[in-house]
Amino acid sequence: MTVLGIESVVFGVADLAEHTRFWTDFGLPLDHADAGESVFRLASGSRVILLPHGDPRLPTPDPFAGDGIKETVWGVDSPASLERIAASLAREVAVTREADGTLRCTCPDGQPIAVRVWAKQAVASETSPVNTPSSWPRFNQHRIWRQRAIPKTINHVVFFSTDYVSSFEFYERHFGFRYVDHSKGVGIFARADGTFEHHSIFWVNCDLPIAPDHFGFMHIAFGCDDIDEVMLGANLMEQKGWKNTTMNTSGGISRHRISSAIYYYCEIPGHAGEAEYHADTDYLDDNWVPRAWDFRFGSLLWSANAPPIFRGDNIPWDMTFDADRRSFEPYRKQGPGQCAVEGQLAAITAEDEHAL
Repeated sequence: MTVLGIESVVFGVADLAEHTRFWTDFGLPLDHADAGESVFRLASGSRVILLPHGDPRLPTPDPFAGDGIKETVWGVDSPASLERIAASLAREVAVTREADGTLRCTCPDGQPIAVRVWAKQAVASETSPVNTPSSWPRFNQHRIWRQRAIPKTINHVVFFSTDYVSSFEFYERHFGFRYVDHSKGVGIFARADGTFEHHSIFWVNCDLPIAPDHFGFMHIAFGCDDIDEVMLGANLMEQKGWKNTTMNTSGGISRHRISSAIYYYCEIPGHAGEAEYHADTDYLDDNWVPRAWDFRFGSLLWSANAPPIFRGDNIPWDMTFDADRRSFEPYRKQGPGQCAVEGQLAAITAEDEHAL
C-alpha cells in the first residue's frame, strides 16, 4: 500500500466568510466559494475544505467542540492500495464506503479519517542558489523576488491524542506509516510511505500540561519554496491583522532542530489551531534511522522570545537511535487516563507549546 499524503482536510467552522478570508490572505488558491462551502486547491492537488458547523458532510458525532479540522483525507496511489487498507481497517474498526469509493472510519483515538485514490500532482518549485563568502552559485544573477507566499503542498497535520503511541501504531498497522522520531513523553512523528517530508503527522500527548484531555486538532503545515516565501507570508499576514501564534511564545520565524524546518505559525480564526508556513525541512526515505530524544532537543534558532528552556547553552544533544523502539515502552498507557511516567511531563509548560 502507498499513502501519497494528505489529499484533503475538512474544517468545520462557525464563520465561513472569516475563515475564507484567512486562507485567501494566507496564500491558498481559492477553487470556489459559495454560501455553503469554500474550497482551496494547492498545486499538489491537496484541498482545504471549509464547511459550516452542522453541514451533513461533517463527521457525526463531532470529534471535538469548536472550529478546526474535523476530518483528514489521505490519498493513496491505486484502487489496489485502497482495497488493502479497507480490509486491514475492517479487522479493527467500522468502515463505511461512499459511492465514489472513499473509505471512512474513526480511529480509536477519536480522529475521523477518510481514504481515497488520489492523482497527486507534481509540484514545480523555484528557488535561488545561495551564495556564501567562498561559493557563488548565483553569479551575475539577481535573487528571485517574490510577491507573496503561495504554499504548494500540505506537509503535515498535528493532533492531540490520549494515547499517542497507540495512535501511531494504528497508522503503521493499517496505512504503512513509518516511525521517524520520538520526542519522549511529547509525541511521535510519522511519515506516509509515499512521501519524503520528515513527517506527515505528529501526535501530541494529551497528558502534557499544554494539552486538552481529549482528541483535538493542533496545527497544519504548508510547504513553501524557501525562507523568503515564509518571511513574505509572515509579513503579509501581520499586515492583514492575523495573529502570529495562539500563545505568542515562540513567535516569529524560526527553525526546528528536530526536522530542520523553517516555520512561521498563524492563528486560525475561531481558536481553530494554527496554520504553519513551512520550508527547507528534512526529506527522508526508509534508510532513515528513527531517533528518540528529550523534548528540549527541539530547540529553536532565531526566535529571541522563545521560552528559555529551548535556547541557551544548556540545550542537550540527548538523542539516541531508536530502531528497536525501546523509547515507546514507558509511555504506553496502563489504563484509561493513566500514564506510566506521570510527573516526568510536568516540566513542559504551556509556554513551550510551539517549540515541540
